[in-house]
Amino acid sequence: MDTDESPSGSDADASRRGAGSDDGPATPTVAEAVVDHMLDRGVDVAFGIPGKQTLPLNRALADRDARFVVARHETAVTHQAWGYAETSEPGAMAASVVVPGPGDMNAMNGLKNALNDCVPLLHLAVETEREVRGGDGIHETPPETYDTVVKENALVDSPAGAVPAVADAIRVAREHPQGPVRVGIPKDVLASRTPQAAVGEREPSAPPAPPAAAVDRAAELLTEADSPVILAGGGVRRAAASDALRSTAEALDAPVATTYKGKGVLPETHPLSAGVLCGGSSAGLRELLGSADVGLVVGSDLDAVATASWSVEMPDRLVHVTLGGDDVGFGYETELGVVGDADRFLRALGEELDEGGRTASGPAGAARAEAVRSADQDRFAALADDRDPEEPLSSVEALREVREALPVETVVTADAGGFRLWTLVSFPAAGPRSYVNPGSWATMGTGLPSAVGAKLANPERDVVALTGDGGLMMCVHELHTLAAEGIDVTVVALNNDDYAIISEEASRSYGFAEGAYGWADAGLDLVAVASGMGVPAERVTEIGAVADAVDAARRRDGPALVEVATDAAEPQASEWMTRARRAEGER
Repeated sequence: MDTDESPSGSDADASRRGAGSDDGPATPTVAEAVVDHMLDRGVDVAFGIPGKQTLPLNRALADRDARFVVARHETAVTHQAWGYAETSEPGAMAASVVVPGPGDMNAMNGLKNALNDCVPLLHLAVETEREVRGGDGIHETPPETYDTVVKENALVDSPAGAVPAVADAIRVAREHPQGPVRVGIPKDVLASRTPQAAVGEREPSAPPAPPAAAVDRAAELLTEADSPVILAGGGVRRAAASDALRSTAEALDAPVATTYKGKGVLPETHPLSAGVLCGGSSAGLRELLGSADVGLVVGSDLDAVATASWSVEMPDRLVHVTLGGDDVGFGYETELGVVGDADRFLRALGEELDEGGRTASGPAGAARAEAVRSADQDRFAALADDRDPEEPLSSVEALREVREALPVETVVTADAGGFRLWTLVSFPAAGPRSYVNPGSWATMGTGLPSAVGAKLANPERDVVALTGDGGLMMCVHELHTLAAEGIDVTVVALNNDDYAIISEEASRSYGFAEGAYGWADAGLDLVAVASGMGVPAERVTEIGAVADAVDAARRRDGPALVEVATDAAEPQASEWMTRARRAEGER
C-alpha cells in the first residue's frame, strides 16, 4: 500500500479491534505498546503534526489521554519539546512526532538546538515502510541523515524491537550529558500487532563523581585566592545544581557570572550575581573575569559564542569542571580540569569549604559584583537618556517595563536575535527554570514554540515569550497553535521592522545604507496577524503603557500578544556594552 494512503474504514476498524478478539484480549498494536511504555516512563506529552504515517501513534495517544499538541509547522515541535524540558524538573521530558522526510528534516533545527544545549527529548520519526524502503517511497530519506543532530539515532527493523528501542532512547536521553534521541519506526511496524520483547527497568546511569583528589586541589586553589570568581554554565541547570552553586559562591565570597545558557542558575537578584557572559556583556564583567586570580568554571564547555572565540580574558589559574573531557584546555589553559557532574562536584567542594573556609582576604565578592551591576545600570540609563523622546523605545526600556510587570516566578522564554543580547544583560532571571533561551546554535524562531512547551510543563505558572519581530515571523504559525489548543501564553514582541542586528553591521562594516535589511516601508502589523489567528493583541508605543499592557495580557484567561514598537536605530548590545568606558562624568 502506498504510504500516502490510509486504510479503508473497515480495515481501520478491524485494526483497532484486533485479530483474535473472540479468543480474548487483542495483542496491542506496536503503537499502543510504544505509547504505554512512554507513559510508564513519564513521557506523557507529545508535540507534532499528524500525517497519515503517524496516525497509529495518534490513535494510541488519544486513547490513553496523553496530551498531543498539534503544531502548525514541524520546525516548532522540537523547540516545543526543548522548552518543556528546559523548564521542568530534572529528567522530565516530552516527545516530538513527525512524518518521514520533510517533517523529519524540518524538525532537525530543534534537534540540533537540543543537542547543543544537552536537553533531553524523545523524537519519534515514522519511517518509510520496510517493503518500499530504497524505492524512493513518499518522503523517503536515508535514516542516517539525522546522525549528527541527535545524541543517538536508532532505526527499528524488527517489529518486536520497537518498545526496546524506545526504552533505550528514553534512558539515553536522560543520561548525562543529556540530549535528544531519535527513533525511526516504520508505519507498517506501528500498525502491526507484533508482541514486543519484554524490557526490564533500567535507570539512567549516574553522572561521574569527581575524584576526591581533584576536589581537594580545587578547594586549595579557591580558598587561597584573593579574588576568586565563578563562571556557571548550562550544565548547572541540567544537573539541578543551583543550590550547591549558591552555597559554594557564598562560602568563597566569589562573584558569579553565567554563560547565556547558565542565565538564572543563580537568581540575578543575589548579591553575588555579576551578569551574563555573552556577545553583549560589558567591559566591567570582562574585567571582573580577567582580573580574578583563580576562576572556577562549572557546567560550561567555554564555547566560542560565550567567549567571543576565546578572546575574553580568563583568570590565569583556572579550575574547569565539565562532562566533556575534550572541552578542558581547548580554548584556555587550565590548571585543573575535572570531568564530572556539576552538582556532585559543587557539593563535594562545599563539604571541603565547610571544613577549611577561605583563608585569603581580598576585596569582598558582593562589592565586586555590585560594581559590575552598577556600571551596567549606568550604561542602560545612558542609552535611555540618549534617546530622542520622539523616537521609538529602546529595547532596554521596554524590557525593564516588562520585567516590572511580571511576577518573579514567571517563566520567560527568549528568542534569538539582536534583542536577545539586551535581554541577556538587562532582564534579570529569577531562577534556573524561569528563563530559557537557545545556546550556541542560536537559532531564531524558538521563543514562542518553547513557551508552548514551558506552559505545558508549568500549567500553574505564568509563561511569557519574549521575541523580536524577526524571530516571531520564523514561528508565527504557532500563534494559531496557542489559540487552537487554548494554551495560556503571553507573547511580548519587540517590533522594530528590521533585522536590526544585521542592518547595523552591514552599515558599520560594509557601507550599506542604514536599515538596509528593514521593512519600514512595508511595516508589519503584528496585532492584525495575531488577531487573525485568534489571539487578542495590543500595540503600545509609549513607555508608560508597556507594563499595563503586559499585565493585562498576563491576567487574561488564554493567550495574548503585546506588540511594543522599538527603535531599529538603537545601538546593539554587542557594541554599546562592550565599548571602552566613557570619559569621567559622562553618562
